[in-house]
Amino acid sequence: MNLLQLSWKNILHKPTSTLLSLVLFALGVGLVSLLMLVNRQLEEKFEKNLAGIDMVIGAKGSPLQLILSSMYHIDAPTGNVAIADVKAFLNPKHPVIGKAVPLSLGDNYRSYRIVGTTFDFFTLYNAQLAQGRRWEAVFEVVIGAAVADALDLKTGDTFHSSHGFVVDENLEHTDASDFKVVGILKPTGAVVDQLILTSPQSIWGVHEHGDHEHEHEAYDLSKPLTDYEGESITSVLVQFKARNAATLNMPRGINENTNMQAATPAWEINRLYAILGDSALALQVLALIIIAVSGLSVFLSLYASLRDRRYELALMRVMGASRGKLFALILLEGLLLAAVGCIIGLALSHAGMGVFARALESSYRYSFTGALFLKEEIWLVSAALGVGLLAAFIPAVQARNTDISQTLAEG
Repeated sequence: MNLLQLSWKNILHKPTSTLLSLVLFALGVGLVSLLMLVNRQLEEKFEKNLAGIDMVIGAKGSPLQLILSSMYHIDAPTGNVAIADVKAFLNPKHPVIGKAVPLSLGDNYRSYRIVGTTFDFFTLYNAQLAQGRRWEAVFEVVIGAAVADALDLKTGDTFHSSHGFVVDENLEHTDASDFKVVGILKPTGAVVDQLILTSPQSIWGVHEHGDHEHEHEAYDLSKPLTDYEGESITSVLVQFKARNAATLNMPRGINENTNMQAATPAWEINRLYAILGDSALALQVLALIIIAVSGLSVFLSLYASLRDRRYELALMRVMGASRGKLFALILLEGLLLAAVGCIIGLALSHAGMGVFARALESSYRYSFTGALFLKEEIWLVSAALGVGLLAAFIPAVQARNTDISQTLAEG
């Protein structure tokens, strides 16, 4: 019987202490791994959807809420602003604004948000058509790849929108015209995959609930939005031509001198990271404590088992086993406990992330996955194995120093 087999049999001989050590290792490693997976994928989603946007203008309220609703589409808007109020920012000749993309929010189809915007929205995310064309008339829509897949929509299909962001048949705009799918976008990995895009005029037309023919005739898509001063939009996504003193002071000027607010995405997302970071740090500290306790459990288990195995170890020496072999035997037991605990912990972590991903996709339409393995997990496993070896070191030294004659004499 080789050392590995012997070590494994010795571990199984103490099922209660072995189970405790494995549970602690699995909890510690699994929790740290899960936090790594969540943090990495959240950071990727946040970074990808920044899309070079420097500022978001919208109604007064929470600036973080404005960012989350307008850029990540995972919160309710802070309200609407009149086009007359944002007309200056939509001017293509603005001295510091390079691109201003209006958004009209408030409706959904089967929980996928309908966004009234302009074709500049496509360029923010490098979105390209996989099928069909862009809208050319009111009530024509272009849908993201995830929307097409989830709802099995094709070009030419029609549907009614619903008010708000929840699925409720009572909120369906049955007295308004149907939306018609005229284009489907290629997958981008960004938020645009989860959206139904149309013109702001289509959003306004839905809420007028008048004669359907009038809804189509009331708005001319060839006219700039600034011609519709009596209408409202939700927000404006802004990219500056360059970063200078004027752009630095613009958000403050809007916040202090208008009835609107301006939020800086980078600032608000960093603030969100700080909020989430405190919670994540607390969980990481807890996980590391659990791993340390699991190491202590391995040490106590091996240390206690040596008292019962002293005679066995002495017999092994008599039968030709060297001191080094006994030392390696005990170290291998600690290493095996840590390795099995790591395997269970990583399996639980990735399986848990898979369940968490489905819940996030159901609630927020963002795609996450448990089938992602990070290089940081290699360091995590290495550290956990190191804890197992360290915990087994003192018992291994004791096993190595077993006095054959005294132990056999004591029987």
